[in-house]
Amino acid sequence: MTTTVAVVGATGKLGRLVSRLVDESDDLELVARIGSKDPLDDILTADLVVDVTAPAVSQGIVDFAVDHGLSVLVGTSGWSSDRISSLEKRVATRNAADGSEVGVIIIPNFSLGSVLATAFAAMAARFYDSIEIVESHGASKVDSPSGTAMRTAELIGNARAALGPVEAPHTDQRARGQQVSSVPIHSLRMQGVVAKQDVIFGGTGEVLTLSHETIEQTAYVAGIRLALAALPLTRGVVVGLDKLIDLGSADPSPEAPAPIETT
Repeated sequence: MTTTVAVVGATGKLGRLVSRLVDESDDLELVARIGSKDPLDDILTADLVVDVTAPAVSQGIVDFAVDHGLSVLVGTSGWSSDRISSLEKRVATRNAADGSEVGVIIIPNFSLGSVLATAFAAMAARFYDSIEIVESHGASKVDSPSGTAMRTAELIGNARAALGPVEAPHTDQRARGQQVSSVPIHSLRMQGVVAKQDVIFGGTGEVLTLSHETIEQTAYVAGIRLALAALPLTRGVVVGLDKLIDLGSADPSPEAPAPIETT
């Protein structure tokens, strides 16, 4: 059985990549390539929606899809914890109202290496009190901090829940970055950069840096395919590519994702 897909933001770099991967799939059929000037109603011809647009419009697109009973893969940055909480309620209400099986997967970064680096950062967070993030993207990226940096900071905060906030002096000064879950994040927007993130841990007599850099968009291919395969099985809201792989297994077998359910 073939599943039909609509890609919103299909004219952008990531949108073109997603569209190509859907076209190449034996199980998926691309039925709508939607740009900024196309009517959003065009997504209603599809079984699933992929949103790779911009932070200012992403929430409206996802809300529209959910209200029409469509599951969505979100590859757009800017989804804060407050936005996600509101979406969780919306999806739960929709599913409870008429027995819908809507699912939303939000992926701050489709790179498997980025997911691992973030997981390692959350693991290290319990051992250091001084932690900051420096993230770099191309000059055309509109939002900052990046969704990946926000996700990393939130997971660090969760890992340190019993320990309290990180030590971040002088945060009243603008140059000290934006705090997310008490972690200062510094954003660079520069020509020549695709995506890079350094999570820096300061300890007594030592500094640990966890660094990940995306060189080209081919780094996103495995993560996009994994998320597309998982979406039809997803109910509720799932955040992060790490939820779709077994980080504790030597053989995560991403080709066969298990059903995903949230409460």
